[in-house]
Amino acid sequence: MNIYLLLFYEFFKTGLFAIGGGPATLPFLIDISESYNWYTLEELSNMIAISEGTPGPLGINMATYAGYHTAGILGGLTATFALVLPSIVIIIIIAKFLENFSQNKYVKGAFYGIRPAVAALIAAAVYNLFQIALFVPTDTGTQISIKAVVLCIVVFALMQIKRLKKLHPVVWLIFAAVVGIIFQF
Repeated sequence: MNIYLLLFYEFFKTGLFAIGGGPATLPFLIDISESYNWYTLEELSNMIAISEGTPGPLGINMATYAGYHTAGILGGLTATFALVLPSIVIIIIIAKFLENFSQNKYVKGAFYGIRPAVAALIAAAVYNLFQIALFVPTDTGTQISIKAVVLCIVVFALMQIKRLKKLHPVVWLIFAAVVGIIFQF
C-alpha cells in the first residue's frame, strides 16, 4: 500500500478514536510504531519532547512529526490532515444539530460512559510515558534510570510549590533540558 495512504489511514483512525486530546493519541502512536517500524519508542519519546516544547496541540504536533519522520514533508502534511479531519467532520455535524443533540438522554449517557474510557486512555498514555522516560534499554532488557526518576520527582515536588505552579511550562522544559545536558541523560 502507498505510504501516504497508509499514513492517512492510521492517523485518520487515531483522530477518530483518540478522544481526550493529545495524550490520548499516545497509545495509537505506540501501536503504529510497533506495527510499521516507522519510528522507535525512543524516537517517539523525542517526538513527545519536541511536541511538548513547540506551540500547538500535542496530538497535531506528534502527527506532523511522525508523518514527516516517516515520509518527509508530504508525509507530515498527510498525517496532520488525517488526524484533524475526523474532528472537523464531527464538529460540523454536532454544530448542525447542537440544540437537539446536547439534550438527548442517549447522547448524555454516551458522554458519561466515554469519560472513564478517556481517563483510561490518558492513564495508559501516562504509564507509557513513564516507561519511555524513566527506563533505559540494556542488553538484558530495561533498567530504571535513577537520574530520570530523581529529575521527575524534583520537578513534581517543585511544581507543588504555589509560586512555582504559576511558571509557564516552557520554563520547566528549559530547566529539564539544562539538567539533562549537565547530567548527561
